[in-house]
Amino acid sequence: MKALNSIVFFAVVVFLSGCASFQAGSHVEAGRKAFLIGNNEAAFGYFQRAAELDPTYVYGVALRQNIWSYVGRSAYSTGNLSQARNSLEKSLSINKEEDMARLYLGLTLARSGDRQQGVKEIQGGMKGLYDQVEYITQAYRFSYGQYWDTRGEIRSAIRRDLAMIDGKDLDWQKLISNSEWLGRKVEEEIDLARRDEREDRLRDSGRDSQP
Repeated sequence: MKALNSIVFFAVVVFLSGCASFQAGSHVEAGRKAFLIGNNEAAFGYFQRAAELDPTYVYGVALRQNIWSYVGRSAYSTGNLSQARNSLEKSLSINKEEDMARLYLGLTLARSGDRQQGVKEIQGGMKGLYDQVEYITQAYRFSYGQYWDTRGEIRSAIRRDLAMIDGKDLDWQKLISNSEWLGRKVEEEIDLARRDEREDRLRDSGRDSQP
C-alpha cells in the first residue's frame, strides 16, 4: 500500500510539474511578443509570472535562454536596474554562458555608473553571441542554421562594436544604443529563422505533392 501511495504521489508531482512548465512556457511566449513590440512593462509581468511558475524554465532550441535572462532584460527595459541586475546575475549563476544575460548585465552596470565593469560584460556578451551565431550557422547549416543571420547583419554589427570597444575613443551612447539593438535583433532572429524554416518546408511539401 505504501509503495502504491508513493507511486501515486510521484505521478501527481510529475503531472503538476509538467503543468507548471507548460504554463510558464505560455507566459514566456506572451512575454516575448510584448518585449519585441516594446511593451516592456507587460513583458516583465509575463516573465516574472513564468519565473514564479517554473524558476528553472529554459526557452529555445538554437539559442537556449533561461527565464531569469528574460526577467532581467525586461526589467532593464523598464528602467528597473536593481531588479535587472539581480535577475541577470542569477541567470549567469545558473549558466555562465548565458550571453544575452551577460550583454544586458553590462548595459545595466554601465547605466548604473560602473562603466569599467560594464564594458567588460558587454564585450564578453558580444563575443559569446558572435560565437553562438557562428556555431548555429555552421554546425546546423543543413537544417535550421541556414536560416540564421543569412545576411551576416548580426555578426557584422558585433565586429564593428568590438572594434569600437578596443579603440581609443569609446562612444558610450553609441555603444549602449548598439548593444540594445543587438539584444533585440538576436531575439527577433529566433522568430525570423523559425518563420523562414517553416515557409521553406511548406514550399518543399507543396512541390512534393505536385504530380
